[in-house]
Amino acid sequence: MTRRELDAAGITDPVLRAAYRRCRALNAAHGKTYFLATRLLPVERRPAVHALYGFARWADDIVDSTAPGAGDGLRGARLAALERRLDEGLRRGDGGEPVVAALADTARRYAIDHRHFQDFMAAMRSDLVVTAYPTYADLRRYMHGSAAVIGLQMLPVLGTVVPREEAEPHAAALGVAFQLTNFLRDVGEDLDRGRVYLPEDLLAGYGVERDLLYWCRRTGRQDQRVLAALREFEALTRGVYRQARPGLAMLDPVSRPCIRTAYVLYGGILDAVARDGHAVLHRRAVVSRRRRASVAAGALVRVAAIRVRHRRRRPVPTPSPPSPPSPPSPPAGPARPVPEEVV
Repeated sequence: MTRRELDAAGITDPVLRAAYRRCRALNAAHGKTYFLATRLLPVERRPAVHALYGFARWADDIVDSTAPGAGDGLRGARLAALERRLDEGLRRGDGGEPVVAALADTARRYAIDHRHFQDFMAAMRSDLVVTAYPTYADLRRYMHGSAAVIGLQMLPVLGTVVPREEAEPHAAALGVAFQLTNFLRDVGEDLDRGRVYLPEDLLAGYGVERDLLYWCRRTGRQDQRVLAALREFEALTRGVYRQARPGLAMLDPVSRPCIRTAYVLYGGILDAVARDGHAVLHRRAVVSRRRRASVAAGALVRVAAIRVRHRRRRPVPTPSPPSPPSPPSPPAGPARPVPEEVV
């Protein structure tokens, strides 16, 4: 499958092919829902998506590293080194490191605005020092770089049937909706890292402070004030999904099954959180394999239908009119000797 993807995308350089394979492995290992959706794209577009996701995953892993000795200083140094490689890669078209090389190649192929990558790295640097957000507006400013730009990076790869500027707000909203979903699902895990992404004013509206979140996490108990805040955050996230939804119809038809699948499966995480009683401080809610398989099967049917329609729309070659018969040849005369100089 990897070879087929790379061949279809016209990626022939062996070093670059290995770089894209590395990104694909990161996607497969860390983003099961996203990887499943990516496989619904036309084969030639998949390597670019793997490169974009692989780079974002790598940077995020640096920020979230809990390995021994991975203090803020080490993480900051690693992130700074990555940013230097990124700047060099985007400028020169490679970057030396495989994930950066694949990203730089994708950015060149699809003319992706380099500011999106710079904004993303600014958000990653923020994660090293910012552990709380006073208001939702503060959180949205952070998510421009951490989530909205991911949707904007993807848009040139996915293609649109409207001017790209018209689809951009919806693509950005979808990136934000996905990240808000992750924030809700991962409240407990983020708390262990010393971060709270739920806005402080939203929590305060229900009398919730960070100490109460720690108490619930430590004791395994629920608190009605916390549950009410989590429900409001869920409702807020569903509102962002509604803002993003009109953008699905603006995409190239061959890209819609991929993004619609991601839209449904990520939205399904919210349903799983609700079914689990918003117990996100104690365990991670997941979408069942059966549900993922069901959604993917429906998407495969849509992909097949789109391909059939495209084949039907291909112009049928018009047969050329028959050539008029050639005039009869004159009767052959006696053979003439061939001059010696021709032989």
